[in-house]
Amino acid sequence: MKSSIQPKAKGLIQIFTGSGKGKTSIANGMAIRAAGAGLRVAFVSFDKGGDFYHERKILERIDGIDLYPTGCVRFNEETRKFRFGVEEQDVQEGSRGLQILRDLYQQLKHDLIILDEINTSTNLGILKELEVLELIDAKPAPIELILTGRDCPESLMEKADLVSEVCSRKHYMMLGVPARKGLDY
Repeated sequence: MKSSIQPKAKGLIQIFTGSGKGKTSIANGMAIRAAGAGLRVAFVSFDKGGDFYHERKILERIDGIDLYPTGCVRFNEETRKFRFGVEEQDVQEGSRGLQILRDLYQQLKHDLIILDEINTSTNLGILKELEVLELIDAKPAPIELILTGRDCPESLMEKADLVSEVCSRKHYMMLGVPARKGLDY
């Protein structure tokens, strides 16, 4: 018997947050799934400058997925060290990412927009929380929105239709295992 319940006509807001590894991996999988179903995907990465994110090499080859990386280079592949802290250049790159989102809203050519690491960028102060909230509210109805990153502000989670928390019970990094090319970045 076929259900008479119709799915929501509007795109939903999904958040993947928490201290565990895998939030961006979830977003990568969602992008592939959506493109495989014929949906158009925009993947906006916040605070992920540089060519260290190897999933981009595959995602950019998939018809229907458009990549928009933003952020300064924070990872030194040679020393395997990450630059912590927020500098003015990080804030400028964050603003550029939000402008990309505004432009994508205007174009209305994507069914799914992924905002990778927007939660972390907001929590760190790279992005202004109020500005991110305003852009969530301004989302055109048909667009599905996915937000990823640890430490998601409660105000963003209140706007979401789905919030999944990826928790860390054990991580090899705590044992001194450095980030590994192709597996961790």
